[in-house]
Amino acid sequence: MNSSTVPVKFATARLLLGVSIFLLLAIAPGRAQAQAPPPDQKTITLEELQQMALQNNPTLAQATANIRAAEGRKQQSGLYPNPIVGYQGEQIRGGSFRGGEQGFFVQQNIVTAGKLGLNRNIFEQEKRQAETEADEQKLRVVTNVKMSYIQALAAQQTLELRHNLSKLAQDAVETSRQLANVGQADAPDVLEAEVEGQQADLAVTMAEQSQQRVWKELAAVVGNPHLHLMRLEGTLEDIPAVDADNFVEKIVNESPAVKIAELGVKKAEASLARAKRESIPDLQLRAGMQQNLELLGTTGRSTGLQGFADVGVQIPIFNRNQGSIATSKADLQRAQREVERVKLALRERAASIVQNYAYSQAATARYKNEMIPRAQKAYEMYAKKYQQMAAAYPQVLIAQRTLMQLQVAYVNALESSATNSVALQSYLLTDGLEAPSQPGEIDRPVREMNVPFQQTPMPRER
Repeated sequence: MNSSTVPVKFATARLLLGVSIFLLLAIAPGRAQAQAPPPDQKTITLEELQQMALQNNPTLAQATANIRAAEGRKQQSGLYPNPIVGYQGEQIRGGSFRGGEQGFFVQQNIVTAGKLGLNRNIFEQEKRQAETEADEQKLRVVTNVKMSYIQALAAQQTLELRHNLSKLAQDAVETSRQLANVGQADAPDVLEAEVEGQQADLAVTMAEQSQQRVWKELAAVVGNPHLHLMRLEGTLEDIPAVDADNFVEKIVNESPAVKIAELGVKKAEASLARAKRESIPDLQLRAGMQQNLELLGTTGRSTGLQGFADVGVQIPIFNRNQGSIATSKADLQRAQREVERVKLALRERAASIVQNYAYSQAATARYKNEMIPRAQKAYEMYAKKYQQMAAAYPQVLIAQRTLMQLQVAYVNALESSATNSVALQSYLLTDGLEAPSQPGEIDRPVREMNVPFQQTPMPRER
């Protein structure tokens, strides 16, 4: 090898290393360097996605149908019984007296004691439950879209970061090869850099697949499964912090799930009042006209038209609706306990959400303010020492890998913090594709689909 070419190659290698360092350090602490989207790639906002979901998500139409059904039951329960009109005949053949009575009658049950109004009151509470459930479902859908948006945004930022880190890893491979050519790096150093580059490429592939998965979930929630992947506007850092403990009390006192349970108590009270009135008998009226063909002995003519009327009531001697009253009392006690159960269930789930949120907030602050700056400074120092021939190149790679891992972990912590924050602000209502509960069913205040539980693990020390 010509001795004059060694300094040139050495300088080239050092130049490549310097460019690699510059690119890595250009990444702002705490977030991935944003890549400019392709000119033909469309962008979409959170508001546009939420509006799309409000128009297309089928659960909202189901909730509206539940309201109409409850309105129909209320209307039906208050309708008056239909009258009965019929034919009546006695001794139709008449015999030797040419007798026989034929005519018509009208029969009507008169509902007493305001039972129809009490029926309507029961189903009025049911209708209000359906309306509250519809409001709850709307909040579920909007929240689900927001959480999916956050997850997709995190996947987008992670992919951008992985692309940048992959490029840096490939630059490191080229640098190590150049250094090996001038005798400044050994074969194991080159192999280590190549492995790092392949790992970075695999990480890009995984990030792309993760973005596709999250986008498909988001498209399903908005009711458009064929929605093409678009770039999301916004950043995870834009989501403000919240006072988690205050939101727990707000969840317990103001959640639609609690309101639905309280309306269940009112419905049970109305059912009990109706059961107590059941033993008051209704009036049974029956009246009509008939033609009596029986001949009168004095005149030899038929008797002619004659009227009749019946009035009756059912005497509540044996059946005073005791069983139904006892059942209604038990249902009322159960409904009252249901309010307590719902509040405790909300507190139970909120406890883990608050813990995860507090952890994510602490992790986010530590990543941004302490760990990433330190890792970046360590990388700068190792790179500088290496340029001064005071450190080995593998140390530079290790420092670079640590900084990469912290960058990704920071995005994960931001995602966890944001999703837990949204869950708290939305009364833990996050599953926008679960069918809304129908009136009379047990409402599930907390469902399992999207409520975040997992803590974001801190990176292990190497």
